[in-house]
Amino acid sequence: MEKVLIDEDVKGYFNKHKQDFENQLLSQAVNVKDKITDILRVGEIDLINNAHKLIDFILDGDKQTELKLFAKQEGIAWATHSLTLSFKLEWVQAIRRTLWSFMQELNKEKQKFNLDSIFLLEKQLNNQIDDFLNSFFINYSTFKDALLLSQREVVENLSVPIIPITPTICILPLIGTMDSFRTTILEEKVLTEINRLHIQILIIDLSGIAEMENKVIENLMKTIYGTSMMGCRTIITGLRPDVVRQMIKLGINFDKETKTFGTLQQALNEFLIK
Repeated sequence: MEKVLIDEDVKGYFNKHKQDFENQLLSQAVNVKDKITDILRVGEIDLINNAHKLIDFILDGDKQTELKLFAKQEGIAWATHSLTLSFKLEWVQAIRRTLWSFMQELNKEKQKFNLDSIFLLEKQLNNQIDDFLNSFFINYSTFKDALLLSQREVVENLSVPIIPITPTICILPLIGTMDSFRTTILEEKVLTEINRLHIQILIIDLSGIAEMENKVIENLMKTIYGTSMMGCRTIITGLRPDVVRQMIKLGINFDKETKTFGTLQQALNEFLIK
């Protein structure tokens, strides 16, 4: 499809009027604006900042890969925290309306586009927004299904759900109570799956674990050590304060290759987007 060049003058206009964009966006998203703080608290998802990111990707038409990765990150984050899909849809549609409102004002002020280029621009920008939504919903649905399966497996004591998000990166969301039996299964399956899937980075999310006994923590550390021996890097997210205090009392430290993040969202931002 023929593209309309969006130059630095257009991007500069949006950067210059960021606050006006936010104000108009919030007036468009009637039902979402009162939920912004709750979504940030629950899922570490900054809707305002992410709206600006989405606009940047859309205006830069050569960043389709980054746009889809951003959508994937968002889909996984919303699925992980069971956030309401209708809010996301309303938010993105509000972004779409605000984007076009600003394009109209820009064209009135600077006469950047003729009638033909406006029709081309409509297809170009709306297609990118639709691509974002499609990728978001596909990844939301895929990850949500995997989470539901993992919760069923907890009941069946087959509770080591390793979920691939790229060919080399997987997430292991641990849910419920961890005991010695589960950590034994954990070690066996993790090492097997690293070998089978050729996993290079394993993100272990512990936000669903309320507490762990000392023996369980020690067994978990053995699993992390085993993944390192197999050439797989471990990332830990969602450690609860009580677990951290237990680890300090036991004198347990992660090795220098193991990184920790407060939330799964932060880890995805580091290893998926970057």
